[in-house]
Amino acid sequence: MGLHDDGADGELAALALKILVAGGFGVGKTTLVGAVSEIRPLRTEELLSEAGERVDDTDGVGQKTTTTVAMDFGRITIRSGLSLYLFGTPGQDRFWFLWDELAQGALGAVVLADTRRLEDCFPAVDYFERRRIPFVVAVNCFAHARRYGSDEVARALDLEQGTPVVLCDARDKDSGKEVLIRLVEYAGRVHTARLLESVGPQADPV
Repeated sequence: MGLHDDGADGELAALALKILVAGGFGVGKTTLVGAVSEIRPLRTEELLSEAGERVDDTDGVGQKTTTTVAMDFGRITIRSGLSLYLFGTPGQDRFWFLWDELAQGALGAVVLADTRRLEDCFPAVDYFERRRIPFVVAVNCFAHARRYGSDEVARALDLEQGTPVVLCDARDKDSGKEVLIRLVEYAGRVHTARLLESVGPQADPV
């Protein structure tokens, strides 16, 4: 996350925000980062092995042949002076030791969801709620998957009131960008409210 002054007119010239993209195994995290990134995304994918198949639940994602073992990384410019650095987290439990490192300094997170495997979202939702990291749930609308409304998904995941749920297509750049914009707006409101709470009521001047 970075912020600097251009030195010419005193205006803030650039703001870079760190965003996590999380969710269960095979939900589309690598696809989303790759779709929206304006640079060639960094990927740490490996072929699925027979050993991995013994511990990774591949139900519903039988065509998946690779898995992220560290992180995905990409960048997108939302508007002039505002860039997002995207860090896609690995989905399997055995790689979760990386999450704490990736989460440091993050403005917020996108939790991708697949309605065919909605229970896979619970660990990510719990992780961000416990650490008070603002997040939105983005339902990746896979073909042939039953469609649910945002309210239904929010109830099924038992989300805290106000947590946004949006429908998206992780393959589509514009759809992914809308999810990120929604997250930045929501996280901005959350962080502003927390800052005001920390300051507390000001005493009236004498």
